[in-house]
Amino acid sequence: MFRQGVTLFRLLGFEVRVDASWLLLAVLIVWSLAAGWFPQAAPGLATAAYWWMGVLGLLGLAFSIVVHEFAHALVARRHAMPIHGITLFAFGGVAEMGGEPPSPRAEFLMAIAGPLTSLGLAALFRLGEGALPAGPVAAVVGYLAFINLALAIFNMIPAFPLDGGRVLRSALWAWRKDVLWATRVASAGGSVFAFLLMALGLFSLIQGAVVVGVWWFLIGLFVRAAAIGGYREQVARSALSGQPVRRFMRSDPVAVEAQTTLQTLVDDYFYRHWRKSFPVVEDGRLTGCVSLDALRDFERTEWPMRRVRAVMAPCDQANTVGQDEDAATALGRMREGGRGRLYVTDAVGRLVGVLALRDLVDYLEVRTGIEAIGDGRRGLREAS
Repeated sequence: MFRQGVTLFRLLGFEVRVDASWLLLAVLIVWSLAAGWFPQAAPGLATAAYWWMGVLGLLGLAFSIVVHEFAHALVARRHAMPIHGITLFAFGGVAEMGGEPPSPRAEFLMAIAGPLTSLGLAALFRLGEGALPAGPVAAVVGYLAFINLALAIFNMIPAFPLDGGRVLRSALWAWRKDVLWATRVASAGGSVFAFLLMALGLFSLIQGAVVVGVWWFLIGLFVRAAAIGGYREQVARSALSGQPVRRFMRSDPVAVEAQTTLQTLVDDYFYRHWRKSFPVVEDGRLTGCVSLDALRDFERTEWPMRRVRAVMAPCDQANTVGQDEDAATALGRMREGGRGRLYVTDAVGRLVGVLALRDLVDYLEVRTGIEAIGDGRRGLREAS
């Protein structure tokens, strides 16, 4: 979701990034702290002092969010849940999971780790505030105690995909042994909470609090989109889990022989099939991939003399998949890498097909539509 952010640092094997949208949040936080919070918490200081305190408050908030997400990430890694990194963005921070929790217990521990860590930070900052003399430093530390407590409380609201929503889903999952049903219920809670936030935003706008109103409304939109997206993701995983890739692949892939010239590649492949890349085969085995970028290093006059074998790029796990691999895993790989297709190979490396994202999406839409019709008919029968 936020893989294009700027990397800040790497710690304990996790990459910490910042998304461009974080700049908007940073400006709003510094301004609100310097103009409102700190003048009330520590009156009588120079204006410049309040702005420096605002910057320190922002840095402390960023630190708190990163620590909160690190708690999620460390517990997730302990339970074999892949984490691609931690990203700060406009609505806080997120530990980017590469898959779903393997069990209700794993999800509960992963979800609860963040709020508990924020509560611990709140307690530490409160102790620090009490040990400091009244003044700018104590005011900043007091703000960090408050904001960490607020983070813990907000995240524990039982609305998916907030931490509290994941805790709720883990409990429902453990009770009914049905992760899809649990996700549907928890996501419904997330949608209800999102509408409440948007209503609060509209009420604030009516009352004249424009910035606060817009902010609450945007957070509501984000929570609503995340709740719907989380449910759809689980539907996809449930529908594809246990299904082999070979069921969905196209078994007639257009492949380029390694000895093909670049001129033939352009004339017979790029122009004829309108694709930006092709698998390269030699004796039926997948040996590489060739894209439009391979042409950039050569003049057109060289194309008839250059062979694809010399310019192709190696294929790896990011753009290939085994025909017997789980289709849900393949879908996750495609979404993670932003790829529209994967090249499918058999056990000895022969190219046997192409898995297209569009085909998976079409299958999920058809299946969802059929199940919705079935649910509607069952409901009518039960009502009659």
